[in-house]
Amino acid sequence: MANGLFISFEGIDGAGKSTHIAGLAQAFQAQGRVVTLTREPGGTPLAEQLRALVLNEPMDALTEALLMFAARREHLLQKIEPALARGEVVLCDRFTDATFAYQGGGRGFGLDVLSKLEHWVQHTSAPTSEEAADRIRNPDLTLWFDLAPELAAQRLSGARVPDKFESQSVDFFRKVAAGYAARMAGAPQRFARIDAAQERHKVWQQITAAIVRRGYLAIMVASNSGPA
Repeated sequence: MANGLFISFEGIDGAGKSTHIAGLAQAFQAQGRVVTLTREPGGTPLAEQLRALVLNEPMDALTEALLMFAARREHLLQKIEPALARGEVVLCDRFTDATFAYQGGGRGFGLDVLSKLEHWVQHTSAPTSEEAADRIRNPDLTLWFDLAPELAAQRLSGARVPDKFESQSVDFFRKVAAGYAARMAGAPQRFARIDAAQERHKVWQQITAAIVRRGYLAIMVASNSGPA
């Protein structure tokens, strides 16, 4: 059985990340892999209920962060870890980097508290060695769709009724983008920055190049535009 593979898609709304998740799923399936598509916050019935609260209800910044990690714990235990144990490819629309970017960067919430929550919630069970004893579950690869907030706002204009995050100011999203940049600086080996301002087919080329370079796909995918 192939090893499980965990890939997250990160970026502000309007960056286009969701457009390419289905295309990447198809690419892995074409090479015989089983793919689990999921998202955060959400991914399980309970986590989806928490998502609705986080995206729509006003609340204290700590409450918001705690609900994010509560949903993540449920998501990990019920969906992500079982899929990885089965050798599947997990493609997740956002993960913990989003919490550091939105709650940490955008809201200005303390990164030390978020780091503690990250270790508590994402600690993997039954480590096989002392070296793995402090390991936390993070993606094998994070694709960060980097896009100027002003351009993201133009793309989203009139697309749908915004939730409480999407309705934030451009300055808020500048802070979110800085939060993502800080996460990438802290774990450069895990991240691949995608220039999301490019045309769709060029964004797709960046994605497939990052996947092939790490040996996750055997060959370059024929499609040049992501999902049909």
